[in-house]
Amino acid sequence: MSFFDSLNTSATALTAQSLRMDIISQNMANIDTTRTAEGGPYKRKTVIFSEISNDKNSFRHLFNTELNRKANSNNLSGVKVERIAVDNTEGPKEYNPSHPDADANGYVTKPNVNVVEEMVNMISANRAYEANITAVNITKGMINKTLEIGK
Repeated sequence: MSFFDSLNTSATALTAQSLRMDIISQNMANIDTTRTAEGGPYKRKTVIFSEISNDKNSFRHLFNTELNRKANSNNLSGVKVERIAVDNTEGPKEYNPSHPDADANGYVTKPNVNVVEEMVNMISANRAYEANITAVNITKGMINKTLEIGK
């Protein structure tokens, strides 16, 4: 793995974690939204990640295989957001007959967003982001030390 592969892997992870934080923020902002454009309460969203695999027919893969004259067992080059999934579980019901979105029995269906779960996810995304920033800084330090060898 080259320095640039390392930077690329960290960069894709930073982008993915940034989107994850945006989705968590969206969930938190809509914690009391009982009516959406689609109808019904807001539904919690989650980010699904997957690995980015190198295309075996790409110029980069063929060049690296020829250059190294060995099979590259690690065909991964980062992380991507596979999709943003909507959690369709039923949210809690709250008795409030004066609410405009109350049903015939006076219950309002609230969004299925759990504040504690979202805060834990936010801390996890923040730590993953920090870890990737650290990896980028370490890689930059290695590149600088390598360039100093030539002086």
